[in-house]
Amino acid sequence: MVEIVILILFLLSGAALGFWSIGLVPKEIFYWLNNFGSPNEIFIGISALIGLLTGICFQQIQTKLLKSARTMPTDLLVSRAVGLILGLLVANLLLLPIFFLPIPSKIRLIKPAAAILSNILFGLLSLNLAEVHGRTLLRLFNPNSTEALLVAEGILTPASAKVLDTSVLIDGRIYRLLECGLIEGKVIIAQAVIDELQQLADSNNTDKRSKGRRGLKLLKELRTKYGKRLVINSTRYEGPGTDNRLLRLTEDLGGTLITLDYNLAQIGQVKELKTLNLSDLIIALRPEVQPGEKLNIKIVREGKEESQGIGYLDDGTMVVVEEAIQEIGERLEVIVTGALQTSTGRMIFGRREKDQPPNKSNKSKAPPS
Repeated sequence: MVEIVILILFLLSGAALGFWSIGLVPKEIFYWLNNFGSPNEIFIGISALIGLLTGICFQQIQTKLLKSARTMPTDLLVSRAVGLILGLLVANLLLLPIFFLPIPSKIRLIKPAAAILSNILFGLLSLNLAEVHGRTLLRLFNPNSTEALLVAEGILTPASAKVLDTSVLIDGRIYRLLECGLIEGKVIIAQAVIDELQQLADSNNTDKRSKGRRGLKLLKELRTKYGKRLVINSTRYEGPGTDNRLLRLTEDLGGTLITLDYNLAQIGQVKELKTLNLSDLIIALRPEVQPGEKLNIKIVREGKEESQGIGYLDDGTMVVVEEAIQEIGERLEVIVTGALQTSTGRMIFGRREKDQPPNKSNKSKAPPS
């Protein structure tokens, strides 16, 4: 509703501007417009159309600016604003002498044209300078801050916005990662993700309904704990599928897409977007297990091969133990013999400590004959 009111105001403003500027239009143009009807009505209609187009452009620019401002680092936002103000101030100070110059009536439009061009030129120039050198303003505001010095030198870069996939919210481990401080920056939740969670929560399938409700519950907990750090992006992109919309949102924001979907992460990397597969992060944080190390695990079931027993570490890593099928339900001391990294995770192989072959150095020497 507000957008429609703004367009109507631009339309009326264009029509009013056309009505008041009829006297400035050369007579030759009026004679030419007379061939198509009433010159005054045609001129006012053209002015109203120009006003309407200007309103549409204004709304597009406003949408992009608001989208950028929501995720832009505070230091960059402040430096750009200060740079723009200084640029416009310099432009108008330079224009001041031009306004007092006597200019013939035939070229009197040169003054507003010069004002528009100079403001655009100096505004864009100041924005670019502020983006490159604006962080040095941190030294002026807080010269004793170590963080300010690091950011000003470009050593410390602001954290990028993190766009969360539906699978990450359903999984739930993102809450602990945020709580531990491993994930920094704004947390962006796309409207498409909320719609997908709501659709799952309303599903007739018990599994899907449970996943959707779990994701919505986690989203509520994140909002309660992190407040304004959690940003709901209401931009509705055209096109099928939540994945495609998440990729477009990540590209527009220049953020990092966090997902558990292997294929989505691969597509994001192909499009040269910053992506983080949460499974890769979890695997990277697991402790390394070297051959020869001892593990104390509980055998919970039998393996695929004969006489194998299966146990699990605290992080869910599967341990395959030879000759342990008879020890299901018992805890054993296991010697690691090797490890295998697969697409679904890591698998460790071992044998019971008592089955380890004796050390040659400990063998008793045969008695002399």
